[in-house]
Amino acid sequence: MNHKQLTFAREFRGYSQTELSNQIQGLSQSNLSKFEKGLGVLSEEIQKTIIDFLDFPEDFYNRKINSVIENANYRKRATVSKSKILKFENKCKIIGYVVDELSESIEWPDFILAPLNVEDGFSPEYIANYTRRLIKLSIDEPVKDIFSILESSGIILYEINEDEKFDGVSFITDKGYPVIIVNKNFSNDRKRFTIAHELGHILMHNENNFPISSFREKEKEANQFASEFLMPENSIKNSLRNLRLNELGNFKNYWLTSMSSIIRRAKDLKCIDDYKYKYFLIEMSRNGFTKKEPIEVYIDKPTCLKNAINIFKNELGYSFEDFSKYTALPNDIIEVIFNSDNIIKLKIV
Repeated sequence: MNHKQLTFAREFRGYSQTELSNQIQGLSQSNLSKFEKGLGVLSEEIQKTIIDFLDFPEDFYNRKINSVIENANYRKRATVSKSKILKFENKCKIIGYVVDELSESIEWPDFILAPLNVEDGFSPEYIANYTRRLIKLSIDEPVKDIFSILESSGIILYEINEDEKFDGVSFITDKGYPVIIVNKNFSNDRKRFTIAHELGHILMHNENNFPISSFREKEKEANQFASEFLMPENSIKNSLRNLRLNELGNFKNYWLTSMSSIIRRAKDLKCIDDYKYKYFLIEMSRNGFTKKEPIEVYIDKPTCLKNAINIFKNELGYSFEDFSKYTALPNDIIEVIFNSDNIIKLKIV
């Protein structure tokens, strides 16, 4: 049994070492702690009891999940417990693990975007516009099918069902595939900004591509990237001058971004002063728009991972049980991850 996999399964099920040892006869917390550090051994009988209790297939403990979640976006991090963060990030690591496992049989779209190092003098705005050129978006064009565009560019996206405290994460899997995971339960305009924000992390803050200083203001840079990527300065700036409240809906409909992000964009581009900015914030709050904005903008759906599952089901003839054996994942995880659509075309290797 891989001791790191045992730690992962225990944490995924939400048990502390003490809580798990209390459930397993003959297992002490100290022995479990030593085992998880790679310093001790557990009898085959106790290992079997743990496997049955945590309900992960036995073969799972021979696999490896090492993906590092560095760029996680939490809306209310101060109010989120460490255990909830850990469980959320482990769910995301499962998605990365599945992507890697399927890569043995599925050819994911090639990554065609260009990471650039902000420490070499490239600004987030430059990188955002360069990325727009790579995906062939004109300067005045909104990023309409954002899921499809990024999946076709070699980034695998997934919507996860979480509460409002988690926005999204981005990371590189153990086999080198870029992944963005976004909260399914948010409004479409917020999903768009989160996806663009995480794209900025992948392109600017990925240590697989170049060394990153720990002192960089990564979140600020990712927000700058997202704003320019979704609302390019050269196209939107003139129209934001002397911005009026009754114009926000039209801007939102066109750029597919939130009213609040449009107001912030106007301030950052110095199209409105601090007094006007505060006025907008007061009016947004007075109308209840800080909790829920009017107008639900369009967004497409991620389909790359779902399409891969459908290839296994429909072209390779895998049953639910076959898929569980292939990935060494329990049924409850498979049920959550695997259902639906075919859009991105993939090839069997």
